Amino acid sequence: MTYENMVPGIFRDRPNRFIAHVEIGGAVETVHVKNTGRCRELLVPGAKVWCQHFAGTPRKTQYDLICVEKESYLINMDSQAPNKAVQEWLLSGGLGKIADLRPETTHGDSRFDFAFRKGDKQCYLEVKGVTLENGGICAFPDAPTERGTKHLRGLQRAVAEGCESYALFVIQMRPVLYLHPNDATDPAFGAALREAAAAGVHVLAVDCHVTPESMTIGDPVEVRL
Repeated sequence: MTYENMVPGIFRDRPNRFIAHVEIGGAVETVHVKNTGRCRELLVPGAKVWCQHFAGTPRKTQYDLICVEKESYLINMDSQAPNKAVQEWLLSGGLGKIADLRPETTHGDSRFDFAFRKGDKQCYLEVKGVTLENGGICAFPDAPTERGTKHLRGLQRAVAEGCESYALFVIQMRPVLYLHPNDATDPAFGAALREAAAAGVHVLAVDCHVTPESMTIGDPVEVRL
């Protein structure tokens, strides 16, 4: 997936989950943050960021904050980017030959990011974007997520009904060492992930090639449960 009209800036502060103040071209601008997660380890005063400029539009803000530099990493923190990148990846054969790819599909009481058929199997896939990293080790989630735990339960039920299910963690940077559930932040999610894996849900992780103008799926990453 790609972005246009990207400009560099310096992060100043974040008054709330939705906006930040970024110095762009010598002026402090109010920008939209496309990630409502905490991201405290990323958005630190003085960090270099990249914003998408929407000039001449009726939006409340003229910029979206897309990427942030952290040490040697360029991290895409757009929460919509993983699904777009995964759709491109699936269509290009990321999980082999598939058919009837559909986004945002309901099964039971769950709404999954993607549904498709693989051979004679109905498949469901849920995407989780990952931006939390420390020393090359990534963790999910960065805040408690009841919704994420519900998705895992739904994937597990789909397997019990004869379907194939995937939990795909998209790490919005590279290279990294491995991914693990963030039990310190959300032990219920970690327990649900291990239970889902034991029940036959495919738990996968991939890193991403990130530039200010693009994000594409890269290589598989080890998941340590």
